[in-house]
Amino acid sequence: MGTRPAGTDGALVYVRDLAGRPRGTGFLADDQGTLVTSHEAVDGLARLVLVAPTGVTRLVEADAVTALPEADLAFVRTEGLGVPPLAVAAADTLAPGTAVRLRAGEWRDASVVGGTSVTYAATDRFHRIGTAWELALADGERLGLGGDAAGAPVLDARTGAVVAVLATAVHATQFHFAAPPSGRAGGFAIPLRTAAAADPGGPLAALLDRNAATVPAYGPDLNLAGALRITAMSAPGGVDSGSGCAEAGGGPVERSEISDEFARFTAGEGQGQGQGVRQGQGRRSRPGRGRRSWQRLRRPSLGGEREPGPEPCPGPVPRAWKRAVASPSAGAGLRRPYGRP
Repeated sequence: MGTRPAGTDGALVYVRDLAGRPRGTGFLADDQGTLVTSHEAVDGLARLVLVAPTGVTRLVEADAVTALPEADLAFVRTEGLGVPPLAVAAADTLAPGTAVRLRAGEWRDASVVGGTSVTYAATDRFHRIGTAWELALADGERLGLGGDAAGAPVLDARTGAVVAVLATAVHATQFHFAAPPSGRAGGFAIPLRTAAAADPGGPLAALLDRNAATVPAYGPDLNLAGALRITAMSAPGGVDSGSGCAEAGGGPVERSEISDEFARFTAGEGQGQGQGVRQGQGRRSRPGRGRRSWQRLRRPSLGGEREPGPEPCPGPVPRAWKRAVASPSAGAGLRRPYGRP
């Protein structure tokens, strides 16, 4: 059994048939209410019921479903579920042995064994899927067919971002060389980035683009939405994602205690011998003694100070942007200052 990823339970939506039987699980992937699940969760249903953790229930007609049986995936157009979307990981593959977490009745720890081709058995025909991940569950068990496991998101255990969707109605004739000793995988999952790369102009690729633009992710999975949010926090007054300009009405917060202490220091009224800039301004100290630190603290561009005016844009360039521009030879753009490899 694995620990529950923080906040993820509140983002899962459960798929039921009209009789209330479990068909699968899904998650929202954009700000438009697009639910991602497996094709097997909606296969053969003229209407389906979506149940949110908040207790909200929605009846969905078949025309709201975008079926992708060739990838064992499906999208459902929803509204009013009241659940947050989940960020999709930036990486298109995970190395064998990478730890992941998945929900099949409860949260479970698993690891990626490797990639293999599988066959998905839909109600009308078989579909061959070029790449699926074999998963080994930490407890050695195997996932059963259907139920809430179908379509559940597979999370990178390190970052919490979605990397794949569980598929329970697939099978492989040949297993990866690192398959479990039983000779049968604990389960399979469809990697979202790999599936989108197989159809660059398709609906999955478009959905992942919307996910990157509207659902913030950070660190190794940094996306556009995450970069804009970091920029908004680092620029005085924030940043309007629509125009890229700092919003009016913001600015640095005055700290009276710190300002008073700086004023006393500048006036030479500090504690101890030889304090103050005036008493020590004729002295020179060795590097590393803090001489330039004081200068930096008083530098308006780094201290977040600027003259107020009717046009807050353009304002000071956020520090992360400065760091990226300062070393163009590195070729990493914004990835390095934002912590993305």
